[in-house]
Formats: sequence, structure tokens, C-alpha cells
Amino acid sequence: MPSSTTPTRFAYLGPEGTFAEAALRTAVASSEGTRYPRPSVPAALAAVRSGDADAALVPLENSVEGSVPATMDGLADGPALVITREVFLDVSFVLAVRPGTDLAGVRSVASHPHALAQTAGRLAELFPGLAPLPVASTAGAAAAVAAGEFDAAVCAPIAAERYGLAALVEDLADNPGAVTRFVLVEPAGALPAPTGNDKTSLVAVVGDRTGALLELLSEFAVRGISLTRIESRPTRQRLGVYSFSLDCEGHIADRRVGEALAALHRVCDDVRFLGSYARTDGRDNKPVPGTAADPAFAEAEEWLAGIRGGD
Repeated sequence: MPSSTTPTRFAYLGPEGTFAEAALRTAVASSEGTRYPRPSVPAALAAVRSGDADAALVPLENSVEGSVPATMDGLADGPALVITREVFLDVSFVLAVRPGTDLAGVRSVASHPHALAQTAGRLAELFPGLAPLPVASTAGAAAAVAAGEFDAAVCAPIAAERYGLAALVEDLADNPGAVTRFVLVEPAGALPAPTGNDKTSLVAVVGDRTGALLELLSEFAVRGISLTRIESRPTRQRLGVYSFSLDCEGHIADRRVGEALAALHRVCDDVRFLGSYARTDGRDNKPVPGTAADPAFAEAEEWLAGIRGGD
């Protein structure tokens, strides 16, 4: 693990009752540590950077709505953190109300923007003309409903239960079967050992020049490395300068992956390593071509050393 001890203090996107808390429950037994809800993704990451928490569990992407910008930007900026684990959670939404409230009594609905986007169709059918209100988290919306600030919240069943609300409508999502990928992040340090079925994550900043993205991608392709995700984000420096957040198959301890990252370090304006960790999405990495396996790299280095040495 990145730190010398196993994490026991976990920050997560709160308040209590979020999907992040549900994901953390599946990843870490309650007896293995203390949980600290934080009001936002940046706050959860800041808790790790300040030493107030050993690790943070935050959402990275959703199968319907895509990436979570706050997490992508939070990992790309600030003191380095590394991903040590990924957690996948099936996402289901309920319309939570105070007990005794019926559909006719719902005049305001609140939730996190991602949750509202995933339930927009159903909400429009149930409440024509009503404009849902975005808040910082699904559990925060549930807490606000319990406090009388809103009539209904789109949230996880765990949040409705936590705040004493009734599930007026279940299975609210427009696209059932959505999955959110969470990542556990820790301070940079020693990495989880390779498992043979790993992912490596990084952020690369390319300059405003012709063929920059192709140059980046080629470093993976020529070494037989498959990408599992790639997304662009503005660097906020100036228009035309972007960073690319990506995941690839393999561990940085693999020769092909390490060599690719070293090559990116040469050709990109900046590269931030975000971790190598076990793949847990239920898929296996593609077979590594013999020419891209570690023994092939070792043999090639020996051959080159022989030539340079005059053998």
C-alpha cells in the first residue's frame, strides 16, 4: 500500500447515506476503520492530503453520465495521490419523501446533478413542468427533505432509510443497470503489487501542437498496451492546452507500461502517475503479445548491451 500501514481512517463523499458510503461499505468492513463523511470530493481528497484521513473513496465515472469532473480535476491538481483500488457499485434511485407525502404533495425535488440527469425522464413524467434542484449530494438532498427544505429527493435507498424517509417511487432511473466506479486514493508511496490483471491510471498534458494526441497514443500502441479509458480536460491555463486522463491495462512494474510512461515523460508537457491497482470490473486484460512481455524487453536490452560493449 502507499503508506507504511493499512488505512484505518476513510474519508468519503458525504453526508451519511451517499452512494459513496455504500461503495465504501462493500470495500472495507466497518470493523476495519473509521469513516468520515466530507461535503464534497475536493474536501475528501483534502482530508488525505492534510493527514486527517488515510484514504478517500470518491466517484470517478458513471456508466450513464460519464466522468466526475471534481474527481478528475482533484487528482490532476495538488499534491500527488494514487489510486490503490477501484470499487464498482450498482446504482438504483428512489424518490424519497417524508412519510405521508403523496405525489400531489411534491412541489420540489432535489438531488446531485448526476442523479437528476439519470432520472430526468421519469421525473418529467411524474412532475410535468417541475424543475428539479441540484445540490451537492444525493444524501444531502435526503437530509434536506427530512429537514423540510424540499418535498422529495432522488437518492439511494440507504439515504432514505438513514433519514427516516419513505420511498414513494422505486427504480426511478431512466436506464436501469447503471454502475458507478469509485476509486480509493491514498498518499503517493509504495504501490500495490502486480496481480497479473491490473490497471494503470495517469494524466498527461500535451502542448498545442499538431499530432500531440496521436504521439501520446502511439507510445501505448507500439508496446501492445490497450487503453480502457481516455478523456480530455481543459488545463485552465489557456485555450487549446488539454490534459488527457486515461487508464491502460497493466501495472507500472510491467516493462512495457513503465517504458510507455517514461516515453510520455519525454514527449508530454507533464505526466502525473495516478496509480497501478487490481482490475475489478469483471474483465480480464487482453493477452500480452510475446514481443511486449517482460522477457522480450530483457532480451532486447541484453542484445543492445552486447553491441555497445563490443561483444
